[in-house]
Amino acid sequence: MRVLLVGAGGVGTAVTRIAARRPFFELMVVADYDPVRAEAAVAALGADGDRFRAERVDAGDEAQVTALLRRHGCDVLLNATDPRFVMPLFRAARAGGAAYLDMAMSLSRPHGERPYEECGVKLGDEQFAQAAEWEEAGLLALVGMGVEPGLSDVFARYAADELFDEIEEIGVRDGANLTVDGYDFAPSFSIWTTIEECLNPPVVYEKDRGWFTTEPFSEPEVFDFPEGIGPVECVNVEHEEVLLVPRWVDARRVTFKYGLGREFTDTLRTLHLLGLDRTEPVTVPGPDGPVEVSPRDVVAACLPDPATLGDRMHGKTCAGTWVRGTKDGAPREVYLYHVVDNRWSMGEYGCQAVVWQTAVNPVVALELLAAGVWSGTGVLGPEAFPAGPFLDLLTEYGSPWGLREQ
Repeated sequence: MRVLLVGAGGVGTAVTRIAARRPFFELMVVADYDPVRAEAAVAALGADGDRFRAERVDAGDEAQVTALLRRHGCDVLLNATDPRFVMPLFRAARAGGAAYLDMAMSLSRPHGERPYEECGVKLGDEQFAQAAEWEEAGLLALVGMGVEPGLSDVFARYAADELFDEIEEIGVRDGANLTVDGYDFAPSFSIWTTIEECLNPPVVYEKDRGWFTTEPFSEPEVFDFPEGIGPVECVNVEHEEVLLVPRWVDARRVTFKYGLGREFTDTLRTLHLLGLDRTEPVTVPGPDGPVEVSPRDVVAACLPDPATLGDRMHGKTCAGTWVRGTKDGAPREVYLYHVVDNRWSMGEYGCQAVVWQTAVNPVVALELLAAGVWSGTGVLGPEAFPAGPFLDLLTEYGSPWGLREQ
């Protein structure tokens, strides 16, 4: 397998460090708009970097990406950029005859008149609209294959196949007890993506109603997370699992709730109130005249890069899927989860917990594809594949998952 990895930020760098320990691929080309970042990711691997090459690429330039795929004979593109670049990279992969993996799907757009009741353009709609073309080309686009979405979807598939006869509700629940020394507000993941998913109208799925939306941060609940994290208030957030799970798993209701905490949600509400969550450029004075800037990009520039926070970070992060239904005629409720301790991920890989937890899952998926254990054509989510091989290989990577009866 020859892989083009686009994006050498925190998650992309973690991908290289995890993949370097596995023998399943021949070459991984690490490409970024900033060649210094790509070169640094490869150089950090030392003697383990023989199968890696650094390149510069503009993720928004489809022709440039396609040319890079062909030049290195890559048969798969792994997208580790932010969601703005999903569609150009998605199209470039197909044009280059390569399979495609991402960890976040094409962006949504709220309903123009009823944003907190009806869906507009949903996450992934643009990708699923091209599913027939991918099938006709005999190519696979595996979408939403990070941790959430990704591992959480694998858990949903596993629950449906192994743990339940009927499923009433599948609810992804994400929480952490992470703190960062020296910062009152320092998101552990891309603030651009965090704003996008937290301030857009959350989507809920109900079998009798289909997909619909609610107000941001709706339906608060306290969820008790395992391995010492404890109770965290979780709220509805727009996320890909709600759009993916019902396509392959029979459940009466599907939700996603994020353990943000009151202070975090208040900060996001303030950004929205001030218009600082907007992506459309505004004109501001500059030393050489007016300059157009995106308010959200300014917010991102004012905050620390999450990839650099590992040495100051303490605690654990938990991604998991709560499932309620029946087995053998009796009610059952379980939480399937994956916890990463920042101390462990920093000591073992030099990567903070959240980016490492995101990065390990596409690497596992790539290995399953390389071995032919997972295969398919078209635009497919993680739920479309058998869950057991994935969970077994994740454990083999030294990062086991857990199951708690509720």
